[in-house]
Amino acid sequence: MLNIAVLISGSGSNLQRLIDECKNNNINGNIKLVISNKENVYGLQRAKEENIKNLYINDEEDIKNELKKENIDLIVLAGFLKILSKDFIKEYKNKIINIHPSLIPSFCGKGYYGMKVHEAVIKKGVKISGATVHFVNEIADEGPIIMQKTVEVDINDSKESVAKKVLEVEHEILPYVVKQFCEGNIIINEDERVDIIG
Repeated sequence: MLNIAVLISGSGSNLQRLIDECKNNNINGNIKLVISNKENVYGLQRAKEENIKNLYINDEEDIKNELKKENIDLIVLAGFLKILSKDFIKEYKNKIINIHPSLIPSFCGKGYYGMKVHEAVIKKGVKISGATVHFVNEIADEGPIIMQKTVEVDINDSKESVAKKVLEVEHEILPYVVKQFCEGNIIINEDERVDIIG
């Protein structure tokens, strides 16, 4: 069973999905640690209610120390609005995954986070959006893509309604990817393309 840390900056709805899936034994992993870089967010309360170690930490070295203390095998960024350093990413290469609320490479990278993504989707008038789970590398939202799922965007959609649709698919694909990671079913080839073999 792998030890999982979830890093958040907000309410933690994706965190809750992971907690539920672990509790139901659908994921062969144990969420040992929840860290937020923002104080008093609801995600920390979610962890507290489940008796999961939860901490507000904004310093990267302190985060690393906690990860080592808990022997963390997988780091999940679930709405974590802080860019990690190259050294941090190198130390945990292919052990950090992120969920992003668009179909990368669209609407991603610097400045694209939270509702800003969905604002851009509406402004551009695209017909399809979605969510992406990817490994984290040194460039924001540029790491190898593990899984994507689409949602349709129609003329009556607002940024809020697109956000709701996308969050629903986030709640599907993030737990699935974490499950497959914990079972050793995610393979990265030399071209940094990812296959799920489970």
